[in-house]
Amino acid sequence: MVWSDFSKLIKFRLTFLVVFSASISFLIGSKVNGVINWGNWGMLIAGGFLVTAAANGFNEIIEKDLDKLMKRTADRPIPSGRMTTGQALVLSLFMGIFGTYLLGSLNLTTGYLSVFSIFLYAFAYTPLKQKSPIAVFVGAIPGALPPLIGYVAAHEKIDTIALVLFGIQFVWQFPHFWAIAWVLDDDYKLAGFRLLPTGKRDRLSAVITVLTAVVLVPVSLLPTLLGFGGYYIGAISLICSLIFLYLALNLVRTLEIKSAKKLMYGSFFYLPIVQLVLLFDFVGKIK
Repeated sequence: MVWSDFSKLIKFRLTFLVVFSASISFLIGSKVNGVINWGNWGMLIAGGFLVTAAANGFNEIIEKDLDKLMKRTADRPIPSGRMTTGQALVLSLFMGIFGTYLLGSLNLTTGYLSVFSIFLYAFAYTPLKQKSPIAVFVGAIPGALPPLIGYVAAHEKIDTIALVLFGIQFVWQFPHFWAIAWVLDDDYKLAGFRLLPTGKRDRLSAVITVLTAVVLVPVSLLPTLLGFGGYYIGAISLICSLIFLYLALNLVRTLEIKSAKKLMYGSFFYLPIVQLVLLFDFVGKIK
């Protein structure tokens, strides 16, 4: 097995983004405590990487036959035959157990949340993708857990700040994922995935996507409104959310894949920008 196959099995870029989100939230939680434990930060990064990689590995094991049907996934190691299901299972189990051990060593809440994330993503969201667009809602829960896990790893209590971090990433995922689903709809249909709100590229799917982008505007302002974020994060969040909303409205207007791609790329920038600015403009009045 070469690195490229392992990277595809664990969806390395996605795993990296998940760990980035968790690590930023860990630093925010550390600001609440008033001290940063860099050793625990390293354990969070390692454990978070392994747990996310395991969830992605289980996902690819379950979907191995479906991956053969789609152009973008046919070259993954299992459907291409470069890795056996048994090899992938052993790797995923090892990563899941060791990653959970590391996160659980930080505190039990972090460990429980990591296990919940793996099971919800691999064994609830994954099979639902062929059955109903509700899969996107189910998948948004484990998708929004990384900032919560990162925060709780530093500050064990699930407080208002933790819930807001979860909420921002939860709401962001809907326009983000539906933009991806719009771009890849033809490929997804080859595997029978029903991920757009109506199951197809139509105006109603685009309107529903816009509505979630509208909800993101006030949700993104919660750190400032609740007093633990300063005015810089409020201004940046508002600007980013309005740009995001504009891109979503453009999709409604054109119903073109090109517009969905712009929304998709915009979503890639939105979350890290907002999270980084919140880290540096964190006031921390709520405990």
